[in-house]
Amino acid sequence: MPARIYRPARTAMSSGSAKTREWILDFTPDAPRSVDPLMGWTSSRDTQAQVRLRFETEQEARQYAEENGIDAVVTRPKVRRANVRAGGYGENFATSRRGSWTH
Repeated sequence: MPARIYRPARTAMSSGSAKTREWILDFTPDAPRSVDPLMGWTSSRDTQAQVRLRFETEQEARQYAEENGIDAVVTRPKVRRANVRAGGYGENFATSRRGSWTH
């Protein structure tokens, strides 16, 4: 069963990096999901799609996949450089600031 190894991106609602440092091994679904006609719930017969394994490093995840015979595709994250200003946020309100501060 194929799987993918990746590091999750931060959520769109946060500016921090919480829950983005660990590597995750997810199995790709074998069967499509179906909709229950009575309740409208989605279900699947594939139980492996519910499994999500977490690892501290990419090497640990790759080693686990090799030991268990799992075909895994590694997706490396795009690393952003830090956006740090010299004066930071407090620079906006400095008394020595030249020029007016506007929105």
